[in-house]
Amino acid sequence: MKNTIRLKAIHGLKQGETFTIQRTFTKEDTRSFGDMTRDYNPVHYDERWTENKGFKGLICHGLLVGSMICELGGQVGWLATGMNFKFIGPVYFGDTIQCAITITKIQENGRAEAKADFTNQEGKQICHAQMTGRLPMKNGKQVLSTMVKEGDPTNKLADKDYNPCH
Repeated sequence: MKNTIRLKAIHGLKQGETFTIQRTFTKEDTRSFGDMTRDYNPVHYDERWTENKGFKGLICHGLLVGSMICELGGQVGWLATGMNFKFIGPVYFGDTIQCAITITKIQENGRAEAKADFTNQEGKQICHAQMTGRLPMKNGKQVLSTMVKEGDPTNKLADKDYNPCH
């Protein structure tokens, strides 16, 4: 299996571990997200509006960018119970965002906390998030293990070189 993050979840995540995900956002991403959420704020679609708001161009939806945390959560089986975002700067089409997620607390019952720092290709912080959730416990880890042995067929990242751990 090329995707090692599931194996890490099976063996147990640890407090202090950091995972880094990177993504470049496109106009198509924003249009799809807008259609899905019905968020048609002109700041995402009309340059006259963005100019009026002081931006240098159309910007991505904040929650689209924030959704980068879902990638890690989906790979490790994190069940989110809370998310808090602080949006600091815009993300323009073509920007590459790096999201570094650090597990800050894990309790014996699997309750966990994490923080995420989002930076653009210039190294500027554009967002910060705090998350709470539940990590897989013994039975959940066994299910993940079985899924991996079966080739993890519902995971579109299963056969990709995917290792955001460091």
